[in-house]
This record gives sequence, C-alpha cells and structure tokens, in this order.
Amino acid sequence: MQTLPSLNRYGVFAAALVLTLLSLAASLVTLWMLIPLVLFGAVAALGVLDLVQRRHSILRNYPVLGHMRFLFEGIRPEIRQYLIESDQDEEPFSRDARSIVYQRAKGVEDKRPFGTRKRVYDSGYAWLTHSVCPVEVDAGDLRVRVGGSDCRQPYDISLYNISAMSFGALSANAIMALNKGARIGGFAHDTGEGGISRYHRRHGGDLIFEIGTGYFGCRTPDGRFDDDRFAALARDPQVKMVEIKLSQGAKPGHGGMLPAAKISREIAEARGVPMGVDCLSPSSHSAFSTPLELMEFIARLRDLSGGKPVGFKLCVGHRREFMCMVRAMLETGIRPDFIVVDGKEGGTGAAPLEFANHMGMPLVEGLTFVHNTLRGADLRGEIRIGAAGKLITAFDIARTLALGADWANSARGFMFAIGCIQAQSCHTNRCPVGVATQDPLRQRALDVEDKAQRVARFHAGTLRALAEMTGAAGLTSPCDFQPRHFMVRQSDSSMVTGEEIFPYLPEGFLLRDEEDRFGYLARWKTARADSFAPWA
Repeated sequence: MQTLPSLNRYGVFAAALVLTLLSLAASLVTLWMLIPLVLFGAVAALGVLDLVQRRHSILRNYPVLGHMRFLFEGIRPEIRQYLIESDQDEEPFSRDARSIVYQRAKGVEDKRPFGTRKRVYDSGYAWLTHSVCPVEVDAGDLRVRVGGSDCRQPYDISLYNISAMSFGALSANAIMALNKGARIGGFAHDTGEGGISRYHRRHGGDLIFEIGTGYFGCRTPDGRFDDDRFAALARDPQVKMVEIKLSQGAKPGHGGMLPAAKISREIAEARGVPMGVDCLSPSSHSAFSTPLELMEFIARLRDLSGGKPVGFKLCVGHRREFMCMVRAMLETGIRPDFIVVDGKEGGTGAAPLEFANHMGMPLVEGLTFVHNTLRGADLRGEIRIGAAGKLITAFDIARTLALGADWANSARGFMFAIGCIQAQSCHTNRCPVGVATQDPLRQRALDVEDKAQRVARFHAGTLRALAEMTGAAGLTSPCDFQPRHFMVRQSDSSMVTGEEIFPYLPEGFLLRDEEDRFGYLARWKTARADSFAPWA
C-alpha cells in the first residue's frame, strides 16, 4: 500500500542515484559523460544531505523534491500581494498567522515593513487601543492560578498552552516534540482524549489529562469509566489538571470510530483497548446524564486525583444546557475548578464538513456567554475560564482575555511550530512532514530535539509579544484587558468599543431576577439542575 507513495516521494532522488551510477560507468568509455556525472552526482549528494539533516521535515520525507517548496517560499514577497488578492480559498490572516508562528519558532525576525496587511476599512476590522503612557511588562512568567476551595493541588498555568491533540491523531514524534517543548517553556500540554501515551511521559512536560466519552486510559473492558485506572494515571505528578471533554469545536455532538486496522500496539496501550477491534468514541458520556450527575462526577474525579483541579471543556450549543450546569453548581455546592470554552472555528483534525462549517458556537460568542452566565450566577470569581479556537497571535490572546478568559490554548499554532504546512492530509496517514501520521518512515522526518526547541521559542515569542501589547495599552498585566480596550469597525464605517458589543453583565443579576436585554433571564428560568431536557 505504501509502495507508490514512497516512489513518489523518493523518485527524483532514486533517479538521480541511478543516473549517477550510469554516468559513472559511461565515463569509463568517454570523458564526455563526466558532465552528466557531475550534474546527477550533485543532485544525488543533495538528496543524501536532505535525508541526514534534521531541521526540515519536508526535505527528510521528500529529498530533492522538497526544495521546490523552499524555492516558492523564497520568492513569496514578490508574489504575495497577488496571492492575497486572488486566493479566495484562504484568508490572508491564515497565511500571516502561519508566518508569525514559523518565524517565532525558528527564532528569526518577525517584523514586516510597509504597514498593516489587513484592509483597515473593512467592516469587522478590530484593533487594540494604546496609551500615550506605555509601561514595561515582564514576559518572563505570565501565569494564573487554577484551583477552587475544594482543590488541594492548585496549578499555576501559563497564559498560553497546547490544546488537546491525541496520540494516534498525532505521531509519536509530534507528541514528544510538543511535550518536550512544554517542559522547556514551562507550560501545559493537553493530552487529548486518546489517553496518556508513553510519548507523553518521555520528557516530563506538564500534562492536562483529558477524558472523553471513550474514557481512554481509564476504562473497563466494556468502555465504562474505571475509578482505579483513572486514579493511577491522575495521581502521577506529571498530570497537573483533569479535563472532562463534553464536546469539541471541530465536531460537537459527534462521536468517532478508529478502525481496527489503524490501531497499533502503542495506541492500544495508551487507550486501554484491544488490538483487532474497532475503537468507538460514543457521542455522549455514560458516567453521567444530568447536570447534577456531572457535578458529582467532577467531585469524584477531584477526590480520585488527590485534589487536583478538575473541570470540563465544551463548545457551546444549547445555551440553556450550560445554564442547567450552572444551576447544578448552585444546588450541589460543587464547582468545577475551570471551564474551557472551545470555539467551533478550532479543530485541527478531520471532521465532517457540515459539522466543521455549521455546528457549534464560535469562540467569541461562546466565551462571552459562559463568562456572563457565571457572572450572573455570582460564580465567576470561583471558576477559571480557558479558551481555545484558532488562537495563534498575541492579539488573539489579548482579545480572548478581554472577553473573559483567564488563559488561552492553541492546537493549530503549536502544530505550525513543529512543522505542519496544512497539507490537509491528516486523515490519510500520509502527512508530508510527519506530524499527523503513524507511518514510521514519515514521522522519522520530524526531529524531536529541533522541533521541541521551536515549540518553546514560539511560546516564549508569543508571550513576549503579548507583554509588549499589554505595556503599549498602559496595563501592567494581560489579565487586565477589558472589552473597552478594543475597537471594532462596523459596516457603516462607524466604530464601536468592544464593551458595547460584548459587555460584562452585572454580578449576580440572574440570582436577583433582573431583566436583561440579552435574553439570559428567559433561558435561566427554564433551566433545571436535574435534567438537560427542555421538557423535564
């Protein structure tokens, strides 16, 4: 099955080797063959160098041929404006974001001449207001503490961390590079729902243990949650927090199935599933089915983990259902230590097109709703909020913090840092740079040591840029950003503050039964702690 793709990848290099040998033999007959011998020999030598170098994954997987990409990358400044004006399939923002990541990860200059790359007169253009009295902000250790009154082992999490991506979706080398980069940079690495693999443990970076509907790594043979297996994993000092995945931005409300043919021995070991059998991720949890049961499950995990922070992740769907969870928090007195809001625009893996485009709430709206609902129930001060969903630049993080988040997670940004070129072949097992594949030969191209350094540099560079933007706004901490610090151009060419579009609603307004113009109270009155069903 892999013969033809391998021939495509190594065909030019193999042809150069064959032609070099033929030219060498022919040069014994006529000296004129020394010319092709030199030419083909140079190409063959270049291919050998590509295979042994460690900086570029694309060259290790595509010796000789891969240089075409770098040729086009080299002339990009000359053709870039044409691409921006003519390419309707990709936003200029996406290309700019990739450029920022690559430059920071490689430790090269990330500044650009000739002003903004965005059309500043378009509706929806947003900017951060700055102060005439900027201050210096230290980017050395930007963190926030996670852990409520029932948490015995709080965790000081970085303001920027690696979002959930499972081993199995990513290669072993990609997992090791991400985790080692997290250890170097002192930030957290979310395991994704695929369990904690041996590759997550290899370099000892801080882990957020994500538990999905399949309970991988902590399940019984029939797929139910296993207390003892969970406790054995969660009490490991490397695990800093536990995250229950209710839904994800890429495909909210959708389960999944890993075919038996794709389950390697290492994937089976990490997930706790047998070889030779399809691995099912159900669409919903079996450990709980009501808001009250969810809160009880959170308390149970906190106790089993030894008092570590426990929370949940969701892409907001029915807003009333989240309010049911908040009702349950008030009724039981059990609070999650954190909630991660995943925007539907996120998602690095493959998903059904209809789900990717039209299912779930975007991050800005979802984050604003969760933040204000917790404020309305007078719970915001007890629960931290993380945010995920296409957050790559310092501006993305600053705006997210202003809308109510305490920290940001990114999958896409850190994938770019380890070499992802968005080939969109994640689901084919033929990732050209060894990031999203289980093919041993393809993932060999991703050098763990080199890419781990890039992960750490990207993280440090982004937080440095965030600190600079914070200081330019006259603030002393990124956590001080508020919606009023941002402006948005509207379609009629007028501008409004973020506070007008996404205001912070009054603390406790839901408990006081106050009317509001955003429709929170009507949903709150129908929300129940004992059931998610609207007819209960």
